[in-house]
Amino acid sequence: MRVITGKAKGQHLKVAKGNITRPATDLVRGAIFSILETSTTGDWSQVLDLFSGSGALGIEALSRGAGWVDFVEREPRCCAIIKQNLENTRLSAQAHVYCCSVAKALSFLDKEYNIILMDPPYADTSIGRMVTRVADSRLVGADTTVVVTHSPHLSLAPTYATLNLIKERRHGDSFIAIYRRGDSL
Repeated sequence: MRVITGKAKGQHLKVAKGNITRPATDLVRGAIFSILETSTTGDWSQVLDLFSGSGALGIEALSRGAGWVDFVEREPRCCAIIKQNLENTRLSAQAHVYCCSVAKALSFLDKEYNIILMDPPYADTSIGRMVTRVADSRLVGADTTVVVTHSPHLSLAPTYATLNLIKERRHGDSFIAIYRRGDSL
């Protein structure tokens, strides 16, 4: 796996061995950022990468000009890999890795983010409840865009609290759902 574009373009990213994570493919990451570049206000100063895995989504955001990324990953082995990937791409000065569950992070993170990236395990059928928790949190502001990747076998709702689905695209075995406050499809 590699960084697709930006200042870290071409840099290889490590991933955890085994089936501990399911990193978003280059195709899916490219599609996510193509959608974000055309449907956001352009303010990428604060990005949150939930269920970070290898950190590929957040690192791609940094490479493309995000000002700061907070990574949240519960698996210590993955947290170490994210830190290595940040060092190898020379982006660690613009990031922090929280090695804890997403639920715990939601209890202490206290700033608004411009973009929230959620790439949960596809087997997690409770992701809708987590999207609702994010939507109800202080992390989502008036201009926040929330991106959720999910399995085609799991349907997400068109609305979670104040977030409304504005776009959904399928790429291979992944769906990309884009939510914003107040907007709708």
